[in-house]
Amino acid sequence: MILKTIFKFKLKNLLSESVFLTNELNLSKLKNRIMKRNATAVWNGSLKEGAGKLSTQSKTLENTQYSFKSRFEEGIGTNPEELIAAAHSGCFTMQLSAYITEAGFEIESIETKCDIDLVDGTIVSSHLTVNAKVKGISDDAFQQEVTKAEKNCPVSKVLNAAISTIATLV
Repeated sequence: MILKTIFKFKLKNLLSESVFLTNELNLSKLKNRIMKRNATAVWNGSLKEGAGKLSTQSKTLENTQYSFKSRFEEGIGTNPEELIAAAHSGCFTMQLSAYITEAGFEIESIETKCDIDLVDGTIVSSHLTVNAKVKGISDDAFQQEVTKAEKNCPVSKVLNAAISTIATLV
């Protein structure tokens, strides 16, 4: 009987969390959650002749090649700046989606490109270009949500660089 009750309680909690995730957008429930993610880099050899492999916890990247050539020339593989651009565009787009949904609008699509500028060994800027299809939103309301997302996405907060955005409703 006790096991059955515990199972029902856990199932009820699981179902209520599923309802939260699918039927409600209540970002305040996410604010106190601590999430940890990780990635691993392995480098072999000297800077110019060596090469490395990157792997992520999710296995999206698994032994993905990177090298001096892929970073500073036109070699095969990824590089840290490209990964930061992917992280920033993905994070910003999710944050913008949350704000637009909270404002009561229906999103058809949001596409964000991020350009990272590396100058003298320092990332100096991240420029986001956004194209979105959102039903019923005015350009002014859309731009307000874009500005909020630019300032509040977690990746924007961690970058010590100038962040700029050009956003267009299509």
